[in-house]
Amino acid sequence: MSLEEEIKQSKFESEQQKAMLNLMFTSGWIALLQSKFFKKYDISSQQYNVLRILRGQAKKPIMLCEIANRMLDKSSNATRLVEKLRLKDLIDRQLCKENRRQVDIRITDKGLELLAEIDIKMKTINNFMDQISEQESKTLNLILDKMRG
Repeated sequence: MSLEEEIKQSKFESEQQKAMLNLMFTSGWIALLQSKFFKKYDISSQQYNVLRILRGQAKKPIMLCEIANRMLDKSSNATRLVEKLRLKDLIDRQLCKENRRQVDIRITDKGLELLAEIDIKMKTINNFMDQISEQESKTLNLILDKMRG
């Protein structure tokens, strides 16, 4: 379905305006899909992002500020997300032995198991990406990177 049909608007000021609105609409659409998907696992897409960052550390500790820097959603409250994941026993927080002001954060085995389960089912949520080719994906990535400067 076209953007015009989705938002019931037939005219735009320019193709650039339409593209910006299309990006915003599609971003919201994807966020809603993800929200529904992650609800089954009792986590948010932002918490999933934190778990993936920690899994990428291969059980090496990471500081909260580094997690925040690597998050996809820069407006997320990393402190709150980490605490919620800790309460679910998906991550572990410990004071660093070398620097008592530093808190080391690691993913737990339970967190790794949850990600493994999600990885298997994640293909179903991302199947909408099958509608564009590898070359179209490369072009889209180039355009999006160019927009951000």
